[in-house]
Amino acid sequence: MKVTQEKLPASQIGLEIEISAETTKKAYESTIQKFMRQANIPGFRKGKVPRQVIVQRFGTMGIKATSLEDLVDQSIKDAIKQEKIEALGNIQLKSDFEQLIAVYEPGNPLVFKASVDVQPEVVLSQHKGLTVQVEEVKLDSARIDESIEGYRKRLATLVPIEDRAAQMGDVVVVDYHGRYTPEGGEEMDVQGGQAEDFTLDLEEGGFIPGFIDGIVGMKVDETKDVIATFPEDYQAEELAGQKATFKMTLKELKGRELPEVNDDFAKELTDGDVETIAELRSNMERNFQREIDDRNKQNKETAILNELLKYIDVEIPETLLDRELNYMLSQTAMQLQQQGLDIRQIFTPEMLPALKDRSRPEATDRIKRTLALGQVAKLEGLKLEDDAFDARYQEALIELQGQDIDRNRLREVLGEDMLKETILEWIEANWTLELVPEGTLTPETPEVEAKDQDVDVVAETVEG
Repeated sequence: MKVTQEKLPASQIGLEIEISAETTKKAYESTIQKFMRQANIPGFRKGKVPRQVIVQRFGTMGIKATSLEDLVDQSIKDAIKQEKIEALGNIQLKSDFEQLIAVYEPGNPLVFKASVDVQPEVVLSQHKGLTVQVEEVKLDSARIDESIEGYRKRLATLVPIEDRAAQMGDVVVVDYHGRYTPEGGEEMDVQGGQAEDFTLDLEEGGFIPGFIDGIVGMKVDETKDVIATFPEDYQAEELAGQKATFKMTLKELKGRELPEVNDDFAKELTDGDVETIAELRSNMERNFQREIDDRNKQNKETAILNELLKYIDVEIPETLLDRELNYMLSQTAMQLQQQGLDIRQIFTPEMLPALKDRSRPEATDRIKRTLALGQVAKLEGLKLEDDAFDARYQEALIELQGQDIDRNRLREVLGEDMLKETILEWIEANWTLELVPEGTLTPETPEVEAKDQDVDVVAETVEG
């Protein structure tokens, strides 16, 4: 078999394959024999159907089409093997199949064209001596104080209040009924905007703008209209930007009596696992610092990878892109499923193409980052140390003892992670990483309020 290769765009190899006359004849005869063995034709025993009957029944063109389909498929596989091509997938027949049938004559040579995705050629124009800025996150002691204040609220005693109006920080029980008037329509109920004996904290940002502020200043048994406006990006499109009126009745008002921050507070908060407030603060500081260290490590990695993107030149084959898109969507589906959402309503056959199109830029950059790291490893001869890998692998087996795991997959994942660590360590040693204050390069992400962190941080504190 004669094969001529041609480099095509998007990391593809074009193949012009010439099949010998002997092979085309053998393929046709093999198809005839297969039909004769398998065909069920009235009046003939299976496997005893004469050749001429087979040709008459299925037609010369039908037999040629079946023979050609098998011949082309096998020839492409043989050509890839013969030429030692590291094929990724996406094997395509470039010649028109109908035209091939027309020119296909058993006993005559046949030429056709195909293509296959291969590993892309990566060019990294620069990878040494680069300088990149990295945002550095530092521990703010005020964060510990804010968290402790959040814990105090959680352990607070709620005391009924009758001699004053509601204020921020109180807990209230209300009935409410919301209505709004759509543009050009009649007044109607806010969907999901009604409740009785509803308990809520009077805290900033808890509901749509105006809802909490409207309750502040109310007294027990008071009824009033509270005006609130839905945000422009509200998830229910019919309510986005709409002003609504909530008929509000304040039924109960409670204030918080906060516990003192002392050793007893620390013991109660951690069910006796921590004896003193000093120990509690020390554990919290250690846990917050561990979290900050992880964020700083991620910030370095992100800055390095984004810098490498500026210097990489590579054509991404569709096979790699499709694999990455499928992985990204499957990860998203798993996360949504864990949140209790029905992914069948989201990942429908009609929606998938649009979801993939929106994800293509991110998938492309993810692949480029991986290829860039791989090219650094190739250029610098960076490899895994066998002893270090074996030790990490044994540690992982101990940690996962009793679980059903795919050991080959575990080795693969560990190898990828450790090689990535090795490459990033080399880059840190050979680049200049300028640490800048958090928020310098990107807008600061608002801190999650302490009350939202209570459960996780306390669990970490107890564990610590």
